[in-house]
Amino acid sequence: MLFRLLVLVPLGTVFHASCFMLDYLFFPRLWRQQVRQPVFVVGHARSGSTLLHRLLAADGATFSYFLYWETFFPSLLQKKVIRGLGWIDAQLFGGPIKRRLQAWDDKTFGKHRHIHNMGLWISEEDQFVMRAAFVTQQWALEVPMMDTIDLFHVDTMPEKKRRRWLHHYRECVKRQLLLNGGERIHLSKNPLMSGWVDAILATFPDARIAVVMRDPTECIPSVLKLVEVSWRGKGWQRADYAASLRALTEISFDTFRHPREVLTRHPNTPQVVVDYRQLTTQPRAAVHAVYKAFGMQVSAAFDAYLQAQEERERGHSTRFEYSIDDYELSRERIEVELADFFEDYNWPRAQSA
Repeated sequence: MLFRLLVLVPLGTVFHASCFMLDYLFFPRLWRQQVRQPVFVVGHARSGSTLLHRLLAADGATFSYFLYWETFFPSLLQKKVIRGLGWIDAQLFGGPIKRRLQAWDDKTFGKHRHIHNMGLWISEEDQFVMRAAFVTQQWALEVPMMDTIDLFHVDTMPEKKRRRWLHHYRECVKRQLLLNGGERIHLSKNPLMSGWVDAILATFPDARIAVVMRDPTECIPSVLKLVEVSWRGKGWQRADYAASLRALTEISFDTFRHPREVLTRHPNTPQVVVDYRQLTTQPRAAVHAVYKAFGMQVSAAFDAYLQAQEERERGHSTRFEYSIDDYELSRERIEVELADFFEDYNWPRAQSA
């Protein structure tokens, strides 16, 4: 880990920064590329935000988004070169490199897809693209440091730092849009960005926000377990990450509160709340509600896709097992901290559970 931090990360940063600068030389259209009316899906992790994001991403004629492999290469030049190499591999050699990558993908991510469907060619959280700038929760999944490095509360950061972070993010988005033709709508899904909503609206004034809501007694212990599994898999012991678990618990409460507080102050921002219960039982209706809130039209082709997905996604569930009793957290505390949400969404309480 020290070798990565002290040697590989600085070298990678120099490489990415150099390619970033060359983008404007090799792709002059980048100077004129606009980010218009982007759509951001936020909400607590394990709340169904990935399901909503991937349903929306299926409307490829409308949306542009990051595939997981693309988040490793923030520069447009890097992506173009890799796509070119992929074309050569497929057209001239029959795709041996692609087959080896697919085998690695299945070996690496296949055993975890019951927890989170992840893969190199699957749409993913675009905040990962800021890895080269060291602004990504990916590091927090490798090293338990949430109690010392806060990537969530961006809206309360000093203005200069916040503006710098969001400028870099905007530059990454511009490159992805141009890669995908330049005319589509950027689609983002990031639970971490539930703490970035004010900064997002300052950077993208015409942004549209979808907030996914799920019973916190289900999604909070689920994400605590998911992160703990990641830490334990890298050799960390409970004593090493106990403080970070407590920090993540507090962040979980803010993940519910903060988007509501910000969006209440911005009533003119196109916004919609998506209930996990409808998303998993009536996904087509949920997506139609999002499009209606954002003033968008569902095409006939996309609606046919949603109809085909209805039965597949209905009853969406996971075999990922967890218990709230494993953590320094009680159902009663969750109900007290988020009492107004329980009232608004009629989630079951302890006495009626």
